[in-house]
Amino acid sequence: MIAGVSVLLALLAQVILVNRVPLPAGGSPDLVLLAVVGVALARGAASGAILGFFAGLLIDIMPPTAHLLGQYAFVLALVGYVAGRGAGGPVTTVVLCVLLAPLLAAGVGGLISDPRVTMATLTGQVPVSVVYTLLVSPIVIWLTTRGRRSRFAT
Repeated sequence: MIAGVSVLLALLAQVILVNRVPLPAGGSPDLVLLAVVGVALARGAASGAILGFFAGLLIDIMPPTAHLLGQYAFVLALVGYVAGRGAGGPVTTVVLCVLLAPLLAAGVGGLISDPRVTMATLTGQVPVSVVYTLLVSPIVIWLTTRGRRSRFAT
C-alpha cells in the first residue's frame, strides 16, 4: 500500500512540478522510475515488476500521451524486476536501471516505429535526462526505502 502511494506521489510530482520546470539542456529527472527502483530494492523482483507495470500504465494514460498504451508499462515492469534482482549493490542497481530504462524505452519505441525515437534524441535528450535522474536519485531512493531494511549486505 505504502509502495503504491509513494509511486503515485512520484507520478504526481513528475507531472505537476518536474515536467513544468525548465532545466538547462532541456531534460528532466524521472521520479517515477526512481520510485519503482526504490520499491523494488526494498521489496524484491516480483513487487518491483508488478508496481512497475502499474506505474507504467499510469504514465501511459497520463496526459499528454503521445505513445502507445503499454509501452512504459513494459519498460517499468522490466526495470522493476531488474532492480529487485539487484546488480551487486544498491548504488550499482540504481545506476544500471537509470541507464537501462531510457535505452529500453527507445528500443521499444523503435520497434513500434515511434517517430519521437531519433538519433538526435538518443544523443542529446537521453544523456541529459540520465544525468538529472542520477542527481536526484539519492533523495528519491532514500524516501522510498526509508524505514525498510535493505536486502543487500554492505
